Amino acid sequence: MHNLDTLGQTALTACQELALLPTQTKNQALRAMALALRERKQDLLSANTLDLETGREMGLTESLLDRLKLNPHRVEAMATGLEEIARLPDPVGTVVRGWRHDNGIEIRQVRVPLGLIGVIYEARPNVTADAIGLCLKSGNGVMLKGGKEAEHSNQAISQLLQQAAYAQGIPTGCIQQVPGTDRAIVEQLITLRHLALVIPRGGAGLIKFVTENSTVPVLETGVGNCHIYIAASADPDQAQKIVLNAKVQRPSVCNACEKVLIHQSAVAQLPALVQVLQQSGVQVRGCERTVALVPSVIPATAADWDTEYLDLILAIKIVDSTPVAIDWINRYGTQHSEAILTGSYGEAQLFTQRVDAACVYVNASTRFTDGFEFGFGAEIGISTQKLHARGPVGLPELTTTKYILQGNGQIRP
Repeated sequence: MHNLDTLGQTALTACQELALLPTQTKNQALRAMALALRERKQDLLSANTLDLETGREMGLTESLLDRLKLNPHRVEAMATGLEEIARLPDPVGTVVRGWRHDNGIEIRQVRVPLGLIGVIYEARPNVTADAIGLCLKSGNGVMLKGGKEAEHSNQAISQLLQQAAYAQGIPTGCIQQVPGTDRAIVEQLITLRHLALVIPRGGAGLIKFVTENSTVPVLETGVGNCHIYIAASADPDQAQKIVLNAKVQRPSVCNACEKVLIHQSAVAQLPALVQVLQQSGVQVRGCERTVALVPSVIPATAADWDTEYLDLILAIKIVDSTPVAIDWINRYGTQHSEAILTGSYGEAQLFTQRVDAACVYVNASTRFTDGFEFGFGAEIGISTQKLHARGPVGLPELTTTKYILQGNGQIRP
């Protein structure tokens, strides 16, 4: 604990300096970090190969190995994300609102960094670059604790980005990659007095552990038990294309579709939909009515409706009406990303108003719930809570505000 406390104090001192840096310095550092990723790509891929080999020895599933894997395209995406963050407006110092008091005092609410942020995450090494870039631009220090399955990758990325950032004038020590794989380190980190916020990013077990045991405020990023509802008026060809993309394009991520609800009047398209999913390697499970219509579907259990598969598995349920679909989603969904496929404007409005989720889609794949896709450069997670941020967490969500009051001698009567 003493060593972690020392790391925290070092990072806190450095991030107090970082909060005062001009935007230009931060942007130069971000661009230098992107360049370093490209120039040292092979080193990162070599480190990642060690993690993949260890992961296979550990018996990780193919979907988890996919989350862990780096390739030239994913390294380039990390670099591009950092450059995009550099192009975005700096939230620090932004005036949210301002007014003049009746007594003449000028009141301004301005954005300021949160301070030192702890990020605890599993499997995906690109989170290392995303978190460092977003925290740097928003003026926050960061303490990163990645999962043991990505230890070599995370350390390689973090060390590379630290070197590039510090060479551009970023205060040394404001980026800390916490070493070690012991779960006890996580227990220590979430009670560290120096932290302003903890962000867990990973599976349901990690998120539950952090939210229940942290003495630091937690920004809960969500499990994604995401649904697509095919309404009676949905275009069958469009529905098939969207469902296939949302499930198959990258099944191991939290915005992938896990459940399909289909209106009873649209079930004629079920056999073709199931066939194309199965041809793409998806194991399809379904309610009794679905199995009766398509016997190749595996009967779903009660546990299926609560499960985030993160794999090539999808469950289908036939529903009698749009209100029933909405109620089902609000019961079993995780307030992450939900979609309706419909040709009815009124039905779309009903769905978007009544479904309780961070992101609600009309006639589009849930796979777009992503900071990069939203134009944020990257995201530090998808928040499914309602305080203080919801949806992809980008630069503004990593700040708080303070009030600055300018007077000329006023006193309160």
